[in-house]
Amino acid sequence: MKLPDGPRLPALVQTLKIIAQPLQFLESCAHQYGDIFTLQVLGINSPPVVFLSHPEAIAAVFTSEGDKFELGQVTHVFRPLTGTRSLIAQDGQRHQRLRQLLMPPLHGKRLPTYGTLIREATLEQTAGWVPGKTIKIRDYTADIALQVILKVVFGLQSGSRYLKFKQLLKPFLDRVNSPFNSLQFFWSPLQQDWGAWSPWGSFLRQQQQIDQLIYAEIAERRQQPIGEDVLSLLIAAQDEAGEGLTDQELRDQLITLLLLGQDTTASALAWAFYWIHRSPRVLARLRQELANLGPDPAPLTLAQLPYLNAVCQETLRIHPIALISQPRVVREPVELEGYCFPPGTILVPCIHLAHRRSQVFPQPEQFEPERFLQSKFSPYEYFPFGGGNRSCIGMALSLFEMKLVLATLLSHYQLELTEGKPVRPTRRGITIVPSEHFELTMIGKGQPQKPTLEHPLKQIR
Repeated sequence: MKLPDGPRLPALVQTLKIIAQPLQFLESCAHQYGDIFTLQVLGINSPPVVFLSHPEAIAAVFTSEGDKFELGQVTHVFRPLTGTRSLIAQDGQRHQRLRQLLMPPLHGKRLPTYGTLIREATLEQTAGWVPGKTIKIRDYTADIALQVILKVVFGLQSGSRYLKFKQLLKPFLDRVNSPFNSLQFFWSPLQQDWGAWSPWGSFLRQQQQIDQLIYAEIAERRQQPIGEDVLSLLIAAQDEAGEGLTDQELRDQLITLLLLGQDTTASALAWAFYWIHRSPRVLARLRQELANLGPDPAPLTLAQLPYLNAVCQETLRIHPIALISQPRVVREPVELEGYCFPPGTILVPCIHLAHRRSQVFPQPEQFEPERFLQSKFSPYEYFPFGGGNRSCIGMALSLFEMKLVLATLLSHYQLELTEGKPVRPTRRGITIVPSEHFELTMIGKGQPQKPTLEHPLKQIR
């Protein structure tokens, strides 16, 4: 059957391009081939991978009956990291069961209980900021996001295990998100344990140390009264048959929340600080909205601010949590965009390209939070956390965290962009981050006395 057009480059070259230069490669393909195109990025003999960005095609994928698609082997990249019992590695009833158990601690009424911990973690990590200090903001957002994971998800506040987790997790996350390790996860022949000195062997030993801590924490917490953190609530959770999560299932969910929640939120926050401080009008309007609340507003009040929400939404439009939604493998023939895709074809809703369709988002390269105050977008036009039954389980917590960190730091500090080289998007693991030289300078504490909306809007591409 005829597939949509795509580049004729060898599969290895296409794979290296999408690993090393994903934005440029995807955008060039969309420019040349349109809203649907085919890539070979999973190996020479692997099935074709079809990227979609038109809302109608994405809606068809997200709303199709479950028996039309399966995961197949598309999550194999994450399995050495998250384990085989992770939510993202499950399909069908097993996926539905895990999702039902995970949802309550990460959504709804539970979120406000995490607000104080998020604000405390934010101020704790930035306590050393003084006027004149040059700040690599993503380093701080990464530390804040890690603290939030440890406190809110793992339920760790202090003690030797808490300190050991902090000591091990940062180098582990840096290793996982480095360019070479990204290649290792894509290419299984590189996953060879030749001892502690070898790249894969070193990774496995780091992972084993972290696993020992996680299993020790799970065993200890099973003997304690149920707390308010995510781990405690997951230990207490039971499915319809009255069965809870096994130790391995708990471990795999915790690692998944860590790996797919910490770095992504840190990167989204870094981009938010970048765009806010590139746009004086946006910064002034946001400060005004925060100032209107008075001192020490409740976390839920902050999270419901319209303009703060619009700023976060626009940040996630330009720089979504991930470039793609979870791929679907065709189980039985599917018709989309005038093509009939045979079983085995991999369909990929592309968040990055969908968010840049000028038909939906005029001037898509411009940072304009007002578009989210003036219009509502369908979940097939705007879906920064993926969509359908495979959307990110932690999206509510991530967005809540973004809002509280932004509101807390903008209320306590005055920052400005440090002049330097142009900031470019750079790949880090599954996320796209501002280039290394992006810095802010702390120029004062608290909010300016009279926020103004008179500054002209400055934009860059």
